[in-house]
Amino acid sequence: MYLNCHTWYSFKYGTLSVQQLLSEVKRCGVHKFALTEINNTASYIELLRLCSEMPEENKPELTLGIEFKQDNNFCFIALAKNNTGFANINRYLSALNKQGKEKPLRAPLIEDVFIIYPLGRYEPETLLEHEFIGVKINQVNQLITSKTYPSYPHKYVVWHPVTFADKHGYNVHRLLRAIDNNIVLSKISKSLTAQENEVMLSEAELSQHFSRLPAILDNTKRLLDACSISFELHQDKNKKTLTGSETSDWDMLVTEAWEGFQQRYDASDPVMRERFQRELNIIREKNFCAYYLIAYDLIQFANASGFDHVGRGSGANSMVAYCLGITNVDPIELDLYFERFLNSERTSPPDFDLDFSWTDRNAIYDYLFQKYGPDHICLLGTHVTYQSRSVLRELGKVFGLPKEEIDDIVENPRDNLKRDHIRELIFRYAAKMVEMPANVSIHAGGVLITEKPIYQYTALELPPKGYPVSQFDMHNAEDIGIYKFDILSQRGLGHIKESVRIIRKNKKEDVNIYRFDDFKKDEKVRELLRSSRAMGCFYVESPAMRQLLGKLQCEDYLTLVAASSIIRPGVAQSGMMRAYIERFHTVRNGGTYESIHPKMDELMKETYGVMVYQEDVIKVAHHFAGLTLTQADVLRRGMSGKYRSRKEFDKVRESFFENCKQRGYADAVTDRVWFEIESFSGYSFAKGHSASFAVESYQSLYLKAHYPLEFMVGVINNFGGFYSTEFYVHEARMSGAAIQAPCVNKSVYLTDIEGTNIYLGFIHVKGLESKLAKSIEQDRNAYGPFAGMGDFLRRLQPSLEQARILIRIGAFRFTQKTKQQLLWEAMLYFSETKNKMPVHGELFVLPEGNSQLPTLEYNPIEDAFDEIELLGFPLCDPFTLLKTTYRGDTVANELMQKLGKEVALVGYLVTTKDTRTKNKDLMHFGTFYDCQGLVFDTVHFPNTARQHPFRGRGFYGIRGKVVEDFGVPIVEVLSMKKLPLIKKAELSELER
Repeated sequence: MYLNCHTWYSFKYGTLSVQQLLSEVKRCGVHKFALTEINNTASYIELLRLCSEMPEENKPELTLGIEFKQDNNFCFIALAKNNTGFANINRYLSALNKQGKEKPLRAPLIEDVFIIYPLGRYEPETLLEHEFIGVKINQVNQLITSKTYPSYPHKYVVWHPVTFADKHGYNVHRLLRAIDNNIVLSKISKSLTAQENEVMLSEAELSQHFSRLPAILDNTKRLLDACSISFELHQDKNKKTLTGSETSDWDMLVTEAWEGFQQRYDASDPVMRERFQRELNIIREKNFCAYYLIAYDLIQFANASGFDHVGRGSGANSMVAYCLGITNVDPIELDLYFERFLNSERTSPPDFDLDFSWTDRNAIYDYLFQKYGPDHICLLGTHVTYQSRSVLRELGKVFGLPKEEIDDIVENPRDNLKRDHIRELIFRYAAKMVEMPANVSIHAGGVLITEKPIYQYTALELPPKGYPVSQFDMHNAEDIGIYKFDILSQRGLGHIKESVRIIRKNKKEDVNIYRFDDFKKDEKVRELLRSSRAMGCFYVESPAMRQLLGKLQCEDYLTLVAASSIIRPGVAQSGMMRAYIERFHTVRNGGTYESIHPKMDELMKETYGVMVYQEDVIKVAHHFAGLTLTQADVLRRGMSGKYRSRKEFDKVRESFFENCKQRGYADAVTDRVWFEIESFSGYSFAKGHSASFAVESYQSLYLKAHYPLEFMVGVINNFGGFYSTEFYVHEARMSGAAIQAPCVNKSVYLTDIEGTNIYLGFIHVKGLESKLAKSIEQDRNAYGPFAGMGDFLRRLQPSLEQARILIRIGAFRFTQKTKQQLLWEAMLYFSETKNKMPVHGELFVLPEGNSQLPTLEYNPIEDAFDEIELLGFPLCDPFTLLKTTYRGDTVANELMQKLGKEVALVGYLVTTKDTRTKNKDLMHFGTFYDCQGLVFDTVHFPNTARQHPFRGRGFYGIRGKVVEDFGVPIVEVLSMKKLPLIKKAELSELER
């Protein structure tokens, strides 16, 4: 009887979770219903999964469709008669999304689909055989008195939408509609909301409302009975072959892998050959051959195109993947845990995360979409959900509060909980809306490639990015049996590639960045690691990582691999990071430590009995607690928040404790081991993942160690590092570079280097139009350098405002004229020049004269203020801009000599990190550099954070106590004050 049921995946409309809708179905004794989300199919897989877990006798039958709406206007309901009809609906909606067309009021002919229109739009005699008119409860009397109904009773069906469960749900619905329409709640009209009675009723109660129209009840039942949808969950629906033949695929995999094996290993070693053959056997047994070959084919394309990549994820544990060149870490050298990657009990393929430079990923996408065709490939979707802060902000708006009050509610929720009735309502309904999905977005890198057309499973969104996106998320994809390839982009590969290009241009050297074995032994690289001077280097440049490397006195690959995982939040917060560091130093100094249990030391000897990597969860669960590998993987995924069945996870948890008891472990030991698993595994890396990152870190470190200036230019040109451009420029200066402002005769769009002179690119100049910025280099290459500003203005014809920006940033300083002279000449030029065409290639360029201006006072510090305004930072030493000459009584490299003492420092703020204590009190970590340009770190505990808050960028006078942790100093701040800069008006005073 229900042809139009919604969940909260009818975004900003429905309020029921999928589980709540199913609970309503059970409560009302409904045996069959249609799930029809608004303009999407995001929820059906989760509903199928939940139904599959129900006893057969209680399981309702489900059919599928889509409710088509344009903005706030209902168009029609499309109900699939069968799987073909469902695919056709998905294909039709996808076409509308792709073409950017509005949903029509009248549906086109879609095969194997029923269409339902609202009463009153079309006369029944105009409808086709598959089209019907829906009648709502409050329209029964209207239909009874209708003249057309007696002649066409077969064209009407019951239309009772389900949108919420009760009055509270209706209230949430109204709030969502106000949010969606960006209006205050008091302005929401009934035309924008569902009817208040759109709740599920028992079949008997619903039938009673239509008792005077028995034909409609029969029609509705017949229509539902004519619909039948069937999906097999967890059945592989991925692309089956690369070559078109499973036999050819297998021959190709074995041939290519064996060739790589011979290059990378001793082919006569029986241990190596056994591991190789064992992997091949499982790949064949589990039908993962095509999955490997699709990844291999993509890497072949990338290599041919000159695109660097990093293969990581659990696939890095695979010898076959390493032999094929999909991954770049040796699983044998690192003793990577094979069963984390593949085992005979695993039903899903291994996880290949393939990273490409951000500059190359779209070319990778283009290749995949062209190779497999638009009907068989899409990007993976994800669902953005309301979080505590965002929902408070949205509700504040719809309740009509001013921005200042909303900001206060978001920043200080505890102070606002019960301040007044409106705030009480905001917090009450915010609690109901947290985690409610708000819209479809794009997964970070997931790509789905299917054997059958993708429309069999989902309609596609077409976001601004330009590639079609599934309407369901990763969990749904796995449940239906489609396993993603992760095609990710990152800036690290980009800056490595850019650095190599710049080195070739500036040093005339070709650097081979694949000599990883050499990099591991390079003394300059080891010194950078030991001293934690890794700014700009992939994954190891953050303050937290810099301090960790210092505490570990890291100078080798394996320590860096471990550090890459223990820096993750779960390991750090559980106390295991500290345990690892303590045990690291204890063992290094010849001591011993107290372990939880000897078995833990045996399983994790390399990491001193501390769980560091994701596969440690599997090792402990399987070998320590005796769980099967399947159970162990359920445990690992569950700890990561990836379980699809809480019941399944709870069963595994019970088995863990029962097995430990049977094995005679003390409760305290079992509890501690479980705590460690629970604390960290959701955030830790697989070891192969950490190893892949460490390889890339070594490439960055090598370039920084041997080509520091070119490397920093590469980092600056790739943006997106941990720090802002200003501090990469500072690092380049500290490495010996002369930093030059943009110059029309030297600079290009991006930052460039000439010898030891780094010329900032025009891209960094705020307000400069990108078209003009790019044309400067183009014109200069075509017609030669600019003779002066007048020549520049005649050739490129910028506006006066654009010319002013270039003058103020010093782009014409080669003319030896002051900015005042140049501004005067520009004003004169534009006052005399109107509608002139650009002039190029003049036979003679006349020398430009000097304007006669009165002598004006000038201080170089004025340039710094122009640079701050136009670049965001000064190019001089910023300490010269401080109003005070006081620099404290200590600098960064003296801190270890002043442990336990109170010191005063003056620091230029680099970055901050906010965190909260167990009591939810706010505290900070800070990073500054001192007057010598050296970095130091601070910690601001809650009392200090409240009394002496950060007040934006700039200089701070800091008083605090020096403490150390494993040889790394940090200042516990006692007080802090922001220090003022010189003002422009004070420059004339300085001249005197």
